[in-house]
Amino acid sequence: MDTTQKQFIAIAGNIGAGKSTLTGLLARHFGWEPFYEADVENPYLADFYTDMKLWSFHSQVFYLGKRLEAHRLLVDHPGSVVQDRTVYEDAEIFAQNLYEQGAMSDRDYDAYRRLYRAVSSFLPPPNVIIYLQGSVDTLMTHIHRRGRDYERNIAPAYLESLNRLYDRWIDGWTLCPVLRISMDGRDFAGRADDFAHIVAEVRAYLSPINLDTP
Repeated sequence: MDTTQKQFIAIAGNIGAGKSTLTGLLARHFGWEPFYEADVENPYLADFYTDMKLWSFHSQVFYLGKRLEAHRLLVDHPGSVVQDRTVYEDAEIFAQNLYEQGAMSDRDYDAYRRLYRAVSSFLPPPNVIIYLQGSVDTLMTHIHRRGRDYERNIAPAYLESLNRLYDRWIDGWTLCPVLRISMDGRDFAGRADDFAHIVAEVRAYLSPINLDTP
C-alpha cells in the first residue's frame, strides 16, 4: 500500500456492528486520523419522538447537514482519515427506514432525497467503504455487551429492517470499492488473527492498482 498517498476510509454498518472499534484499531495500525460519529444535540429530537411523521423531515435534514459538514472536513483534511459511519447511511438507511415505516410522508421524503442527491453529488466519495455485515444475533450480542442505556430497548425486528436496507444499499453502490467483512464469528478486537486478516484485506483494496477502480 502506498502510505504516502492520502486515504479516506469510511466504515459502514448496522448498530452494534463494530464500526467505532474498527475505526480506532485501523487508525492506530496505519497512523490515520480517526473521526468518530459526533454526539450531536438534535434540536428536533424531542418533537420527533412526540410526532414522528410531523418532525421526521426536520430531524433527518438536521442530521444530514451535520454529516455533510463532517464529510467535507474529512475530504479537506491533509492526512489520511478513517471515518465511523458515512453520510450515505443517513439517507439510504435511516431516512429510508422512516419512510418505509410510514413515519415520513411522500412529500417530505421526496424533498429530502432531492436535497441529499443534490448536495452529496458534489462530495468526493471515500477511497473505500468497509461494510461490517452482521446477523441480528451478532448485533444483539454486541449491543448487550457494551451496555449502553439508550440501546437497551432496540428490537431485533428493527435491526433486521436496517440490515435489509444496508444490504440493498451496498448491493447498488458504485461510487467506490466496498470491502465486505462478515462479523459473524469474528472478533477483531479480541483476536489478533482476525484483525490481521482485515488489515491484509484493507491493504489490498488500497494498493495503487485499486485506488482508481470504481
